[in-house]
Amino acid sequence: MAFQLPFGFGSGSAAKPLDGRARQSKMMDYDQPLIWVVLLLMLLGMVMVYSASISLSDARKFAAYTNNYFVVRQALFIGVSIIASALVFRIRVATWQKIAPWLFIGTLVLLVMVLIPGLGVSVNGGRRWLNLPGLRPQPSELMKVVMVLYAADYTVRKQEYMHKLTKGFMPMALAVSFVGLLLLMEPDLGAFGVIVCIAMGILFLGGVNAIWFGGIGAMLTAIFVTIIALSKFRRERFFAYLDPWQEDNALNKAYQLTHSLIAFGRGELFGVGLGGSVEKLHYLPEAHTDFLLAVIGEELGLVGVLIVIGMFYWIIKRAFDIGRQAIAIDQTFAGLTAKGIAIWIGVQTFINMGVNLGLLPTKGLTLPLMSYGGTGVLINCIGLAILLRIDYENRILMRGGRL
Repeated sequence: MAFQLPFGFGSGSAAKPLDGRARQSKMMDYDQPLIWVVLLLMLLGMVMVYSASISLSDARKFAAYTNNYFVVRQALFIGVSIIASALVFRIRVATWQKIAPWLFIGTLVLLVMVLIPGLGVSVNGGRRWLNLPGLRPQPSELMKVVMVLYAADYTVRKQEYMHKLTKGFMPMALAVSFVGLLLLMEPDLGAFGVIVCIAMGILFLGGVNAIWFGGIGAMLTAIFVTIIALSKFRRERFFAYLDPWQEDNALNKAYQLTHSLIAFGRGELFGVGLGGSVEKLHYLPEAHTDFLLAVIGEELGLVGVLIVIGMFYWIIKRAFDIGRQAIAIDQTFAGLTAKGIAIWIGVQTFINMGVNLGLLPTKGLTLPLMSYGGTGVLINCIGLAILLRIDYENRILMRGGRL
């Protein structure tokens, strides 16, 4: 009997024929290696979240929590995310294309609701969560996957106008600008940066005029520089990142960065051992969320960090391959969506790892699939379920089947 993964993810030999006829190909119906890599990342993330958060209950802020509070919730988040992914996988790609504009409008409404007192929840100076009974969803996370779908749909609908500024590029630029305005009011510059990269990347892959693309790219760079220059807090954090070991910086704006670098330094090649981190003992803030990679580096060493990087690289490369296959069989929306998911996961992973390693200024972005957080894990899994569906439909069409 052929081995099958939960929720219907199985090999081709164990699945039913597409139209009652025997298959002529032994190609698997699902990308099992991709599923296993994603599961391994989430499980490793859960272990590291437990290790990074086990001492948080000693602090006054988390005194009411037990030692296993965060890992139990992370396990629950992962379970819910897997179930949601199995349901999302059953939705056809064509359906996502139809509802993409409505999803975009609905998510905009949620971003506005976050800014309304009483509906939005403020944590550490940022108003990014909705206060719902039993839930605290983060609409900016949802906007990432919605932007992938909306930008892919927009590019397909406006394909004949992609070389024109007013009919092709500007409407999308205005939509992204409005999203950016809402995110900056939260404020959430990191999410805005990821969303801009998603939209710009999909438009570039969709054939937007290179001159307009370059000009708008330069303008966006100028906007980000201006935002940093006009914000004292962001400006100080940027200059602290350039010289984190200067005394005032190390004890103030670069405090997280210096302790992250100390964690990597202590880890050396093979790490100090699982659970042996010192920096997680109230030295490194947000060790179970934004700086989880630093704990991985300290406890599992360079080898552990390289394994994590290798798994993310494999997911991103596979997503681009799936997108290329879809475009080759004239499934343009599916192809752009797959590549958009690759850009989203790749950019957010690069920013998080760059911040942890001191390559980029400190910014609050979680490590996809691994950092603690219900909305983040759920939305990552939904995006990857859509990617698996695209690959599934690619395999059907390449066999000559019907969707």
